[in-house]
Amino acid sequence: MPALILPDRTVIRVDGADAQHFLQNLVTANVEAIKPGEAQPAALLTPQGKILFDFLVSKAGETAYDCDIRSDLADDFIRRLTLYKLRAAVRFEALGQPVIAGWDGEAPAGALRDLRFPREANVWRLYDEGPALDADRAAWDAIRIKFGVAESGADFALSDVFPHDILMDRNGGVDFRKGCYVGQEVVSRMQHRGTARRRVAVLTAAKDLPAASDTGAEIGILAGGKPAGSLGSVAGKAGLAIVRTDRVADALSQGLQLTLDGVPVTLTLPGWTGLSFNSGDANASDH
Repeated sequence: MPALILPDRTVIRVDGADAQHFLQNLVTANVEAIKPGEAQPAALLTPQGKILFDFLVSKAGETAYDCDIRSDLADDFIRRLTLYKLRAAVRFEALGQPVIAGWDGEAPAGALRDLRFPREANVWRLYDEGPALDADRAAWDAIRIKFGVAESGADFALSDVFPHDILMDRNGGVDFRKGCYVGQEVVSRMQHRGTARRRVAVLTAAKDLPAASDTGAEIGILAGGKPAGSLGSVAGKAGLAIVRTDRVADALSQGLQLTLDGVPVTLTLPGWTGLSFNSGDANASDH
């Protein structure tokens, strides 16, 4: 059962009598529907609908929720939550527990299923001392790449992507029926008009891929000579990319080769999404 501590992650606890109502009216996920034992993807957006913070949220008792977020964003996240607090009976605290991720085999007691991954991947989070830690970061990146799970910092820059771009409309990270939250109008319009034009794709090549030097680095993926996207996390011959689906689909329909720095590559949309470049539904919405 591979597992490792993620030293670049921390947990922010949101607690108080108004915690559920506070988060429900602020973030993209349906906080009221989160079940014990689940870590739900969520985001806090700009008013323009772009991701300001991406995180996992889970229940942590009668009135508390835990937000699993990048450590370097923790202080800014708390400051942003405080701006929205007003008179709500809610408080915020950075916890000191380690953030452990694992997959395969039976999850340990107290673990949370990471809902960004399909159930068969059996990926979990644990905010406590856990089992033997026998995996490294490369193995964690490989499992994320395999299932098309993008994270800010490694795969995209904050304030640069919409939730649809990183498949949050498909993994439950956005709830389209719960009502208003920051940025909701823009995201709902993209959903109902089917105007999403970028998606996370899994990229594979015949040789090891170059590593992006920083988030958003222009290691261009070309589709018939047109830029189609940029590379994020890499694990050997596989990587994650956020791509223009219309340009990739056009290239595939014309039989053109997709390339990365002149190297032929293949792009596929994660199988669990139900999306496909060839079927023309990469931008489709569920109404």
